[in-house]
Parts: sequence; structure tokens; C-alpha cells
Amino acid sequence: MTELDTTQEGTPAVPVWEYADAPESKDIVHLQDRYGLFIAGEFVEPKSGKYMATIDPSTEGILAEVPEAGPEDVDLAVAAARGAFESRWRDLPGRERAKYLFRIARALQERAREFAVLESMNGGKPIKESRDIDLPLAAAHFFYYAGWADKLEYAFPGRDARPIGVAGQVIPWNFPMLMAAWKLAPALATGNTAVLKPAETTPLTALLLAEVIQAAELPPGAVNVVTGAGETGAALVAADVDKVAFTGSTEVGKQIRRTIAGSHKRLTLELGGKAANIVFEDAPLDQAVEGVVNGIFFNQGHVCCAGSRLLVQEPIFEALLEKLKARLQTLRVGNPLDKNTDIGAINSRAQLTRIEELVASGVEDGAEMFQPACDLPERGFWFRPTLFTGVSQSHRIAREEIFGPVLSILTFRTPEEAVEKANNTPYGLSAGVWTEKGSRILWMAERLKAGVVWANTFNRFDPSSPFGGYKESGFGREGGLHGLAPYLELTPREPAPGNGRHG
Repeated sequence: MTELDTTQEGTPAVPVWEYADAPESKDIVHLQDRYGLFIAGEFVEPKSGKYMATIDPSTEGILAEVPEAGPEDVDLAVAAARGAFESRWRDLPGRERAKYLFRIARALQERAREFAVLESMNGGKPIKESRDIDLPLAAAHFFYYAGWADKLEYAFPGRDARPIGVAGQVIPWNFPMLMAAWKLAPALATGNTAVLKPAETTPLTALLLAEVIQAAELPPGAVNVVTGAGETGAALVAADVDKVAFTGSTEVGKQIRRTIAGSHKRLTLELGGKAANIVFEDAPLDQAVEGVVNGIFFNQGHVCCAGSRLLVQEPIFEALLEKLKARLQTLRVGNPLDKNTDIGAINSRAQLTRIEELVASGVEDGAEMFQPACDLPERGFWFRPTLFTGVSQSHRIAREEIFGPVLSILTFRTPEEAVEKANNTPYGLSAGVWTEKGSRILWMAERLKAGVVWANTFNRFDPSSPFGGYKESGFGREGGLHGLAPYLELTPREPAPGNGRHG
């Protein structure tokens, strides 16, 4: 719809464009009133007898009831996974395991719209992100690791690669489908079985994925899904699993490491971040502004590698700030299922409270806050895109992970100062560098203490590229060839008889 604004009577001004609503239909999603746990290839009622409601954070309406798995339920799932591992999955040839992963990948492609709509309904993220990023990447990870399933001897030359057993996998609420794919695909490709625990607030796409796995006819117990809150995750970590893979907060990651210390269990942790997005004076400003917006406002800032600290070289600070404020005015906040929405709902009331608390601390510490004018829906959990200037390294908003659409802006003069400020954090997950000089990109990447450094882009992922952090951002890698190793026992290969060298 177009409206002509007028500055004087009879004098037309520049047209003001308004977007008509463009909601995605919910009809493709068929929700059950109550779900079961997925154990040994079947959906079963929880032994605990407990259920919890899962909601749509954009409306606060109840979507369904899901089980709260207790320790007995978790033990049953682990036992099912152990049985499937020892009876069939471990000994299947890689080419046969690959067939199952290809089936899952193709099913995700065929049902991508259904998954994307459900992901936005249960998680609050804009449909264009679920549709164009999360689901294509999830399918791509299953395709990618299906390709590795029969090539492990080439992935690790000179070593025998054997699966380690049962993996307990705990995933977060910010990327439910993508994190499930990151965890399950390499575990299955390498011959392991899994028990997956989705986040308390976003279990529905994991349960829909269980339907896909059931339809793909994986051996019963190869993948199990147990839902619940933190207690369920703790029970899974303590259960008889051989590997724990966790993505979530640094605090919980530390608890998990303490719990399994001294045990035989393998561990990989992908935890929090406070990434620096560094813009040099020679960077293309318009491109950099888009990268900054994508870096912090993508998925409402619910991203562990979000570029939540913007470091700007002093000569371009004013120009970049002006462009950034103008760009924020164009962001649309609202219905996650509207195809025009840029920023959807905050995932939960608890997370909204956390964001509000940290933003209030920024104001109290003396930083200057800017928020664009926009109307927020009356129901649901919402927060305007926010940026702070006048931020000091000592401010909480510069040190703590906010996990929301909030950007702290600092300045620097020299590359050395940028490196020092970027590394002045307990985290080390990601960073971004914006400059036209390739030599400067390499110089910065060598010195930044971050697992991933993006150059003139941000938040770009590929199944063939490893991802992970340092320091309090965790350890281990997911994605790429590196993502296979945590699920394998690698031993030196004995030389074949008669292959020795002769003088």
C-alpha cells in the first residue's frame, strides 16, 4: 500500500511505503494436544506421568503439552539407544547408514515449510529466517554427513575409526532444528546412537523430527527424544552415556563438566559468546551496516556468536552511527509468521526479563541508549532493537552476554587497540572484521582469540566448516570433518601384512 504524504496543501511529498500483512499460513502444521516421548522408535507416555505446556511466545497461547521426562524415562531412552548400537547400528556398513541420513535430509526438504512454520510458532523467530536459513542448513548437515559415513578411513588416514557408543545431546532454544542436525547427523554417520534432549521452551520441531526418523525406518532406538526442563537434561548427563554434547549457557556448561569429571564420558561444549564486530575506516560502510544489523539482530539476538560488541575506528564513528540508526528505523518488529518481519518475539518471559535487566544496567552505568520508534504487539514477549553508545569496557552490557537485540558500540584508534578490546572478554566464540585490506584481515584473524572469524560478512555457516570456541565459549568443534572426531575412537592402524618396505 502506498500513501502520499503532503508537506503543504496540494503539494505532494515523497511517497511513504507501508507493508501489507503477509502472514504464512499455519494450516500446514497439525499440532497434537499432547505429545509422547520418542523411545525405541515409538511415542510413549512418560513414566513420570508429568507434562508441561509449550507456548507461542508471540501470543503466549498454549500450543501443546509435552512430557517432562524423569530419570526412569531417560534411562529407558539410553537403554534403547544402547541396544540399537550393539545390535545393529554400530555394525552397519557406512554406505547403509548413509542411506538413512539421506532419507532424513530429503524428508526435511520435502517438509521444510511445515518445519519452518512450527519453528517460528514455538520459538518466535521470523519465518523468513526459519524458512531460508534454519531448515535448508539442517537438511544440508544431514546430506553432508551422509557423504562422510562410508569415507571415515579417508577422513582419518592411518587410523581406525570406531564409534564410541551412545551420545547424550542437549540442545538450546535459539536454533532447535539446526542444533538437532548439528548433533545428530555426525553421531549417526559415525555409527553412534543418540538420546536428544531439546530445550524446555522449543520441543515441538524435535518431536516432528522424531516422526521423520520413524518414517525413515531407522533401527528402533537409534535416535530417541526426551523432553523436559533442566532436570531432564541433568538426568541425561548423569545417565550411562558415552558422550555428552551440549550447546547452551556457559554456567550450565561448567556444571556439566563438573558432573562428568573423572568419568569415561567424552564432552564437547558450545557455550556463550560476546563477539566483537570490528569496522575499520576503509570498510564499505553500507555493506558493514548490513553486516552489523545481521550480526546482532538476526534471530532477535538469540545467537551465541552474535556480534554484540561493535568496535568502530574513530574517523568513521559518526558516519557509521548515523547510517546504523537510520537502518534500525526500517526494521519491522512483530508477528514471526509475517514474511515482512525482521525481528520476532523474544523466546520466553524469563529471557525478556534478563534483557530488560541488562539494558537498565546500561542506562544506569551512563551509556546512551537508542531505540527506533515502533509499536509492539500487546501480547507476547517483545523488545525493540537497541544500541548503546558511550559504552565503557567495564559496563555490564559490554561484558555479559545479553542474548537479545542489544548492541554496544565502542571505538578504537589502531588495529592493536581493536585486538586488545576484542580479546578483553572471557568468551572466545566468534568475531567479525570489516576492511578492504586482505592483509589486515589475516593480521587480525591471527590475533583474535575466537573460534570463527568472519571477514566482511557475519553469521555465515556451512556444513563443511567447523564451528566452536575457546575459553568460556567451550571446546570441541561441530561441522566439517572436525565434527566427526568427537564421536569416534581413533587408534593407529596396523599395517597390512606384506606391505612393509624391503631393502
